[in-house]
Amino acid sequence: MTVQAYQLVKRILRTVLFSALVVSLCSSLVSSRIPTTLERVMASGKLVVISRNGPTTYYEGPNGYTGFEYHIAKKFARYLGVDLEIRETENLGVMLDSVGTDIGQLAAAGLTITEKRKQKVQFSEPYLQITQQVVYRQGESRPTSPSDLQNKNILVIGNSSHAERLRELKKEFPDLHWRESHDVEMLDLMEMVHNGSIDYTIVDSNAYRINSNLYPHAQVAFDISEPQNLAWAFPAQKDDSLFLESQKFFKGIKEKGVIEDTLETYYGYLGEINYGGAVLFANRLKTRLPKWEEKLRDVAEIHNLDWQLLAALSYQESHWNPKARSPTGVRGFMMLTRNTAKFVGVKNRLDAEQSIEGGAKYFKSIYDRIPNRIADPDRTWLAMAAYNVGLGHLEDARILTAQRGGDPDKWVDIREALPLLSKRKFYKQTKHGYARGWEPVDYVRNIRNFQTIIAWNEVQKDRGEQLASNDATPEEFASFSPVVMEAVRSIAGGTEDISSL
Repeated sequence: MTVQAYQLVKRILRTVLFSALVVSLCSSLVSSRIPTTLERVMASGKLVVISRNGPTTYYEGPNGYTGFEYHIAKKFARYLGVDLEIRETENLGVMLDSVGTDIGQLAAAGLTITEKRKQKVQFSEPYLQITQQVVYRQGESRPTSPSDLQNKNILVIGNSSHAERLRELKKEFPDLHWRESHDVEMLDLMEMVHNGSIDYTIVDSNAYRINSNLYPHAQVAFDISEPQNLAWAFPAQKDDSLFLESQKFFKGIKEKGVIEDTLETYYGYLGEINYGGAVLFANRLKTRLPKWEEKLRDVAEIHNLDWQLLAALSYQESHWNPKARSPTGVRGFMMLTRNTAKFVGVKNRLDAEQSIEGGAKYFKSIYDRIPNRIADPDRTWLAMAAYNVGLGHLEDARILTAQRGGDPDKWVDIREALPLLSKRKFYKQTKHGYARGWEPVDYVRNIRNFQTIIAWNEVQKDRGEQLASNDATPEEFASFSPVVMEAVRSIAGGTEDISSL
């Protein structure tokens, strides 16, 4: 081969090799392109959501995290086929700035869509509509317009849509002044109005609906905004893959009625037995309890429990309906969760006998975990509260009780601390965070009321017996609840003086 031929072949080979290298590099570049947000979520197996611990967002319940925002976010994570992680941020301004960063991919915290916020983030399909409402103290002069709010003591959540609304109104009403705090929840603000420590506040209509019966002096004065939408916040950037997937998700769950079901689940609360409820219970003593009494007695004896306590507990849970179910997934006579049923060996939650056995076993396991130094009846009442709210929150309340100078082993003191778990300045210092702390207080009171009526019903069967089953004298019995007394009188045939029976 001549030199010229050799050089030609060399040049051809170099060209071929260079072309191959270019093709290889291009293929590599294509395969290593920056993945989208949705692809990164799917690859990591985790959806990270920024939220704010509280009653309308997420909190720890007796069976793990729960709450309106958590429930929907959990469904979105399942829709994507990944796990959910919640990261807490108290400051709403910081929360919006953190969307799309390493802190979290989106924010779900009951965020109102406002024009100012839309300059920072893009909002998902709205899932709820609320109205901002001015709250005043009943008995004081009721404001009827923004003009009446001038030169008043007003407190709202910092960086909230409520603060934005006040800033808009100040252009028209220059004497409108207010303070902002990141360390309060709307429930806290309602209590402040109720107690008279502030003149007015602004809360969302859904939050007011949840908490209105807790603070009856805190009343709505007027709506200070038009209806507004709540939505999730996503980063306002070119990569909107996760945002678009959320739009498909919300469309699907709205069509299936999931939002309405979730609202029903999380925007309710327990209250004291009213007259109708007490009379209904009195009637069911005759129509339902006899069918289950023998089983309740047998199971209670096995677990060394008072059968009347077990009967009262099961009524509070299901009204003695073995097919009862709730939107949160608890089912059966003792309303067991799947995890609890598995823990106590119940294979069919709708089998009443299995449910009674499982519920008794679970209650006894909680009772046995209460410190031995705590004697009955306090130990039983603490176990009831933990059955409702969880041992973790009960322990938080006991710590708060001690810090406030109360006795952490006495129910009468602990029941004063439990509602504090719903107040941000207290629950942010606890291990387990927010809890609907008034619910276990109502729960224990209701069961004690039911148990007392059951005991009295037994006395009616045999008037010679005393109320030894729950150690209640007629005077103690009468101190429980006036409406329960009315129900008892209906059982006793209208007798006015129960001490004579």
